[in-house]
Amino acid sequence: MSPTCHKRDSVFGKTPILDYPGRGRAVLEPVGPGTRAKRLPRRCVLCFFGEVIERERRRQKLHLACRLPGEGDPLKVYVKGSGSKAVTLAWPGMTAPFAAAVLEELSALGCRDFIACGGAGVLDGSIPPGRVIIPTQALRDEGTSYHYLEPARYVRPHPEALEAVRLACREAGIEFIEGKTWTTDGLYRETAGQVRSRRREGCLAVEMEAAAFFAVARFRKLRLAQILYAGDDVSGLKWKSRAWRHLRDTREQLYRLALDAVSRLD
Repeated sequence: MSPTCHKRDSVFGKTPILDYPGRGRAVLEPVGPGTRAKRLPRRCVLCFFGEVIERERRRQKLHLACRLPGEGDPLKVYVKGSGSKAVTLAWPGMTAPFAAAVLEELSALGCRDFIACGGAGVLDGSIPPGRVIIPTQALRDEGTSYHYLEPARYVRPHPEALEAVRLACREAGIEFIEGKTWTTDGLYRETAGQVRSRRREGCLAVEMEAAAFFAVARFRKLRLAQILYAGDDVSGLKWKSRAWRHLRDTREQLYRLALDAVSRLD
């Protein structure tokens, strides 16, 4: 081990993910050359349902605002509506690092208020498929959030965005439950023991992005909350799909609720 590495270990400890880098400017900041002139509407829906976005596009209710470049196909960013009612719409990818990077890019392009909508596995099999879940805290069992906030067990959504989601559901007559969600990087390492432990801690669901969303939003001073629906069931010894990806009406409904909620953030 080199002297430099030894010195760093003595200062930062033995677990690198807990080495909070502070709030200083990063070497690489979001938004590269050629995109700085683009400004997006302040309100934004981050929709994990690609088929819902595609249906909106086919209905000619969206226009393409820009593309976020990457190694794969550029990520298309749309705008719905115009003027003061315009809303940015984008698919945020999957997993915490991807979703956090998309959130960073969109915030650098002018978005400040966000509602994310997606699905989640349930830790209690009695929660029926399609039930709306509103996360009030996210357990930080992923890596991305630790680059934005000091180590802690949980991170919360912005209270104003959270209340906007609640109001949207209530006024639409949609039943919902709210509570903790477990954000993990290990999709295929959700063991029965872990599930029992997280459930005892009060987690209702498991997903891969909420903690990162909430952490980036706090760091960048954004208003953000998330709305989920109950999908697959990981509460037993065997995984149950419950055909969660085929709940077309539920997925469309969550998108509409997210649009309503973000419009309340004045």
